[in-house]
Amino acid sequence: MGSIHLFRNLPEVKAFASGEYIFRKGEQGSTMYMIIEGDIELVVGRLVVETAHPGAFIGEMALIDDSARSASARAKGDARVFPIDEERFQSLVKDTPSFALDVMKALALRLRRTNEKFASRHAAPIR
Repeated sequence: MGSIHLFRNLPEVKAFASGEYIFRKGEQGSTMYMIIEGDIELVVGRLVVETAHPGAFIGEMALIDDSARSASARAKGDARVFPIDEERFQSLVKDTPSFALDVMKALALRLRRTNEKFASRHAAPIR
């Protein structure tokens, strides 16, 4: 996810104050974000399920499966993010195939972490 430097100074970068929401669970999403600066908490209900750091993507599922947001994203401190809408996403995937791999790796990593958390909390012996 070394592409952070490509987006850092573009005029589309959005700033969020500590505690401000980038998006909320249940909203229809048409944009994903790359974190440029700061940390973003991914929240389901009152539970912080993950804290994403600079270089990470958030909200990417909205562009992949066209479903409502599955979590809220809230700035843990002051943060800056670069929005990536459907058109830019398609362009980045087409022009920079490694971008698509970065997004897939981010999704796989998040799924693995979720699986590990779930398994450690709900482990039952196999019979």
